Amino acid sequence: MRYPLSLDQQYSQACKELKQPENPFIFHIFQEVNLDDDILTKEITIKIAGNNRLIPVVKVIDGDFQVLAAVFSKNVFLTGLDLRYNLLTDAAAAHIAAFLQDNRTLRYLNLMFNDIGTAGAEFIAKALHRNETLTHLRMTGNKIDNKGGMHFAAMMQINTTLQKLDLGDCDLGTQSLIALATVLNHNKSIRAINLNRPILYSEEEESTVHLALMLRVNSTLLELHLCKHEMKNFGIERLCDALYENCSLRYLDLSCNKITRDGVGFLGKLLKRNNTLEILDLSFNRIEDDGAFYLSEALAWHNRTLQALSVTSNNITGQGLVALSEAMKISEVLSYIYIWGNKIDEPTCVAFADLLESGRLKPTNTDVEPYVVDGRTYLAELSHGLKRHYYWTPSYGEPDNKDANASLAIKPVAEHL
Repeated sequence: MRYPLSLDQQYSQACKELKQPENPFIFHIFQEVNLDDDILTKEITIKIAGNNRLIPVVKVIDGDFQVLAAVFSKNVFLTGLDLRYNLLTDAAAAHIAAFLQDNRTLRYLNLMFNDIGTAGAEFIAKALHRNETLTHLRMTGNKIDNKGGMHFAAMMQINTTLQKLDLGDCDLGTQSLIALATVLNHNKSIRAINLNRPILYSEEEESTVHLALMLRVNSTLLELHLCKHEMKNFGIERLCDALYENCSLRYLDLSCNKITRDGVGFLGKLLKRNNTLEILDLSFNRIEDDGAFYLSEALAWHNRTLQALSVTSNNITGQGLVALSEAMKISEVLSYIYIWGNKIDEPTCVAFADLLESGRLKPTNTDVEPYVVDGRTYLAELSHGLKRHYYWTPSYGEPDNKDANASLAIKPVAEHL
């Protein structure tokens, strides 16, 4: 099928019909999309992201999406839409909701870091009561607050299609976290959820307790992000107790919390018996050498599934870091390790240089690189990090958002999941 008008021509025509000014940024992107005879067999993600541009662009505003909806409603090839870092507000969310209610092709929608609030969250969540196509939604950075989180929790009771949901940095509160955890007791479609950086006023860790209760019974969740939850050793103990009974979780993100060596003691015991976890992020806690020893023992002699570990910025000295390097020599599975931000001494530099030189650790699988000055070995920081592996498991979704946070570089051990 050959479209009578190119996409940029369709866009200009829709702007005239809706009496909206043309956005030159959108027009330029549409010029690059070729509507050839094979378009119906392709899966296309159109990126109209307003960030990381060498030349400043005219960011997408509310009226622009009304035109986009008119254009995309006529083009069935669209499976992904990236609108991150623009200026969309609740008014645009109303148009987005109307578009989602009728759309039958879009599987990936990225709205992260716009200006959508509680009302916009309600529009979008209610649209997903009817939508049976979208599998991945990113709302990260939109301040939808506690009420917005409650709307998404209500949506998850009805929607059975959505697999990946990002609500990180959305100012969720304790009430909405508990509601989301409660819904996940029964929801059988969500495979990955990002709940990073909620707004918590209590030190009682109620939300962590409810998330732990959920993990006891949930059998479909593969990836859970709990960064900046003010989690302490009490909370991590509750999670570990639950994970003894959980046989599905693959990726656990506990970065930027208040977990100490005692909390990692619970994790060490869990890893000796757990045969499910494949990625563990403990970055920016305070596990110190004792925590590194607990992890090293479990990974060297007991665990046979963990592939990736991040312990960046954990106040670990050379003794703990060398212990982790020794564990990596013994483990046949651990392949990714991130250690920058700790107290790296010369024995650490030599140990990790040996891992890299021997080929046991690949240069792309760590955040350090050795170099030699006057006969002494040092480590330099690389930009690699575990965060780029969000949504890494091919078994529960296509790489429909080929951005930096969706790398499929890590290959799972269990392809049958």
